[in-house]
Amino acid sequence: MSFAPQRALSPLPWIARILTAVAASLLLHPPAAQSQDSGNEGLIPRGDRPEISITVKDSSGEAIPAPATVKLYREGVPVDQSATSHGRAFFILRTLGSYTVIVDAAGYKTAQKDVAVSMAIKQEVDVVLQASSSPVDGAAVPGKPLLAPKAKEALEKGLKALNENKLAEAEKYVGEAMKLAPGHPDVLFVQGVLYLNQHNWTQAQTVLEKAVQMDPNNARVLAALGMSLTNQGKYQEAITPLEKSLESGAGGWEARWALGKSYYYHEQYEQALKTSQLALTESNGKAPQIELLVAQSLTAVGRYDDSAQALRDFLKNYGDRPEAATARRWLDGLVKNGKVSQK
Repeated sequence: MSFAPQRALSPLPWIARILTAVAASLLLHPPAAQSQDSGNEGLIPRGDRPEISITVKDSSGEAIPAPATVKLYREGVPVDQSATSHGRAFFILRTLGSYTVIVDAAGYKTAQKDVAVSMAIKQEVDVVLQASSSPVDGAAVPGKPLLAPKAKEALEKGLKALNENKLAEAEKYVGEAMKLAPGHPDVLFVQGVLYLNQHNWTQAQTVLEKAVQMDPNNARVLAALGMSLTNQGKYQEAITPLEKSLESGAGGWEARWALGKSYYYHEQYEQALKTSQLALTESNGKAPQIELLVAQSLTAVGRYDDSAQALRDFLKNYGDRPEAATARRWLDGLVKNGKVSQK
């Protein structure tokens, strides 16, 4: 016995939540002042804002002399980026939270570091790059391009409009950014997010596939692509980008939730159960409806009593949520089909 497909588990809401979380961080900075080299720290009025000061080093522990591109992400969305000077870059933040720093430099492998910012203080972060080698001639690997000021400004305005749920306005500004920087992976990513918010799953897939081509190891882009495929019911196709996103360690519980759903509808029930249970644990109560996917998977692997208990727990703790009606129907179905006893 398996439950009928239902849409209560759509991963779309995490996109809007992420945009809400990062838009204020993007928009309250003038574009030219969002990031500064550490040598200019004294020129920036900080007040009580949190700060991240980044030093990019090589394997010997010395600051790399070549310019590096430093990107800052918050919950999967690009917040800011800067080029280092003498191995240093500096960011003033608008909000506390979990950030990810990604560094690219010619001749080095891309490096990533997670930073938890819990207090409005200056936080020193060292990122160590390992030299890369070319199998052909040892040529340097170019870093990802910086976003030009006008394109960055248009992208920020688009994010602000998205944050305010003004999709027509967001479309205008993100469209401007696309004209100014059509091949930039960050612009393609936000364009894909806009399409996801508009429920244009096919267009989101097309744009995000281009972003993956430009930035094939970006966990956030891979996660968004996987979710666009999941929302189209292309569960088999969604599995690969979602798995890659999670293998990097930066995909997040939202990507794990979507992967669990894709496993379930691709009839990989054991993987669906394990993945959905991990997603539920990692979400820390942010998405209790994941419990329904856990219940689906438990039923599919024949653990009917455990499924019924999960559904009863959901009804007890979240009986006022819209998904409660689905949980009640599934529980009644288990009892009616003789899989569990009535309690």
